[in-house]
Amino acid sequence: MVVFAAQGDARRSMALLWRAAGPGSVRTGPGPKPALSIDMIVDAGIAIADAEGMAALSMRAVGERLGRTAMALYTYVPSKSELVDLMYDQVLIELPTGYDLSGGWRAAITSWAQDHWEFYVRHPWVLQVSQARPVLGPNDYAVVETLLRILRETGLAPGALRRLTGALIQFVRGLAQTAAESRQALIETGRSDEEWWEERATLLTEVAPDFRERFPLVNWLAKEGAFTVEDGDGSYMEREGRETFRAGLAVLLDGVEAAMASQPAR
Repeated sequence: MVVFAAQGDARRSMALLWRAAGPGSVRTGPGPKPALSIDMIVDAGIAIADAEGMAALSMRAVGERLGRTAMALYTYVPSKSELVDLMYDQVLIELPTGYDLSGGWRAAITSWAQDHWEFYVRHPWVLQVSQARPVLGPNDYAVVETLLRILRETGLAPGALRRLTGALIQFVRGLAQTAAESRQALIETGRSDEEWWEERATLLTEVAPDFRERFPLVNWLAKEGAFTVEDGDGSYMEREGRETFRAGLAVLLDGVEAAMASQPAR
């Protein structure tokens, strides 16, 4: 399930995200002093998405959680589209905005990436909000600003920094999504990754007896133990994701150091 952000009225959505006055103000109609607030509604939406997933999110579900009707929420948040934007931006507050650079940019990026990995696993519904059209809220920008503050220490040119920022964000999101989906698969199917793989690996030798000959490099990796992951918390795919995350991040940062060494002196 992919959710595209910023599907509501642009002026109204941006005003809500940035808590601006004027057109698109918090309130959209007359009445007594409100007993609800945007933050209360957004927090209720986040709680539903965390517990039950994005599919369970609706204005009615949020209203029920707050002891109100869905109609009572529309004074504050015009529709589910704006609610998703607000939820996405508000939950990003959990992410740190400052990292110690005394140990160098590489150590700071490693900490940044680990924080984001854990954040996405806590809030897997965030990964369903497409990055094709970003929310453009204050906390969304704070994530980018934080990463740029670290990466500027590399001395790379602005164009390179922009693209590196996108690469790092998408790298962490992509691997965290696999880990999050592995957890969800266990909940929805009642079967672990290990059980799923064992059953199908056995059948693979039956339906494709020439598998080793057709795919010799895959077979070579298996013989060398490349598909074995360390024991630990989480499913097989979650542990595999963590190992891939660490290895891939190291290679990415090695590439940054190589780019730093090859660029002309500034």
